[in-house]
Amino acid sequence: MDSQVLVALSLSMVGGLSTSLGALFVILAKAPNLKMLGLLQGFAAGLMLSISFFDLAHNAMNSIGFLKGNLWFFGGVIFFAIIANFIPEPSLAPTADSKSKKKYGEEGGKDVMKKHRRQVLFSGIITAVGISLHNFPEGMAVFLGSLKGLRVGLNLALAIALHNIPEGVAVALPVYFATQSKWQAFKLATVSGLAEPLGVIIVAYLFPSNLDPEILEGLLGAVGGVMAFLTLHEMLPLAFDYAGQKQAVKAVFFGMAFMSASLYFLEISLPADVGL
Repeated sequence: MDSQVLVALSLSMVGGLSTSLGALFVILAKAPNLKMLGLLQGFAAGLMLSISFFDLAHNAMNSIGFLKGNLWFFGGVIFFAIIANFIPEPSLAPTADSKSKKKYGEEGGKDVMKKHRRQVLFSGIITAVGISLHNFPEGMAVFLGSLKGLRVGLNLALAIALHNIPEGVAVALPVYFATQSKWQAFKLATVSGLAEPLGVIIVAYLFPSNLDPEILEGLLGAVGGVMAFLTLHEMLPLAFDYAGQKQAVKAVFFGMAFMSASLYFLEISLPADVGL
């Protein structure tokens, strides 16, 4: 393996595995309560919306034009809106547990909680997929940055690692709540981070010279549309149910601000001719 690729791969592992560090915060803490879960859902929704609008869709419009960028973005929205019609999605507020126990007895309450946990797990998987798709181009950026020199690649990898920690928390917490398994929560958060070194491998070997930049930007714009739809359709309702509308909205904007700041520091860490 080429030495430059090895260096980039090692640096991307630093950033990618920092999601595991975020997962450790979850599994070493006390059992999460519903309000904390709701706040983290809101925070994760803010991360996802910021990535969707300020990163993926924004870059697509700048690269391939406003019209084409929007067509790709809304194509992603429509695509997953159609897919979502075929996905069974129970919609239950946390207060339904006690009510169902009174109405249906202990067994009925357990059945409702089982569906409730399934919805939370689904939202955790959505977060993991979205963050993986976001980490993939970050791996590409680490590879391109490391070609400029070790200092540039290292600075970029450390900046990415810093903002990947809360992403790991956002993936691990709902999975831990839904499955009660620390291993499953840690595993899914780690896998979402491994998309970063995968981005290095793919850009280095599969299409180092013949990747059409317009198609890549368009696909990433469509990914932004998918993530925006999933966030508004799945994660925000859960955040409202668990933490209350006012607290959840605050968490959403905090997540957006955090990710926007992270994207800014990543951008100024890159050379002028290397984009994230």
